[in-house]
Amino acid sequence: MAFRKKVGLLMAYQPDILVIPECEHPDKLVFDKNIPSPTSTLWFGENKNKGLGVFSYNDYKLKTLVDYTDQYKIIVPISVKSSALNLTLFAIWANNPNDPDGQYVTQVWKAINHYKNLLRKRKLLLAGDFNSNTIWDKPRRAGNHSTVVEILQQKGISSVYHQHFTQVQGKELHPTYYLYRHSDKPYHLDYCFASKQLMAQLKSVVVGDFEYWKKYSDHVPLITTFE
Repeated sequence: MAFRKKVGLLMAYQPDILVIPECEHPDKLVFDKNIPSPTSTLWFGENKNKGLGVFSYNDYKLKTLVDYTDQYKIIVPISVKSSALNLTLFAIWANNPNDPDGQYVTQVWKAINHYKNLLRKRKLLLAGDFNSNTIWDKPRRAGNHSTVVEILQQKGISSVYHQHFTQVQGKELHPTYYLYRHSDKPYHLDYCFASKQLMAQLKSVVVGDFEYWKKYSDHVPLITTFE
């Protein structure tokens, strides 16, 4: 939360696209005059203090696709265009406390089945807080984390973190979330999945340092760079 207090820290990475779960509504965002203004801003949610924000910089422009339905909280297909790039981004903050089928990764599972035609895009990213990990799989539930990973892999879409660091789902060495900001309660909940064409252009993956970021959030950033 309180993205306005952290944006300056993120600007040090010179981002093109930011996906910010638990982000306040743009009406509440007042940035320091030294902070560059986004080229495009999209926001989704019902609570203006805590939604999903997506911000672009440089010449990248964002547009919500007409396919979008708010049935899946909060998973949004977005067109990202620049002078040199045209891709589809699914911005994700998996969080629906009112769905009896499941609050978190079940939302992602439902969404990727609903948007299956969009998953055929050659340049595709799914990024954000999935609030899930294989360690919490429920074997009798179809929409668990491992099922989501498997469906995406069948479509040629893989986790950039796991490929870059040669990691196994559920055994990640780099947590992205620390419960209550405690170093002894680490979990990997944040992901960026990329289609084959974008994966071939993957340059680097960085997971933020807990000791640095714990002053600002219980999550650390997952930063991916493509050539």
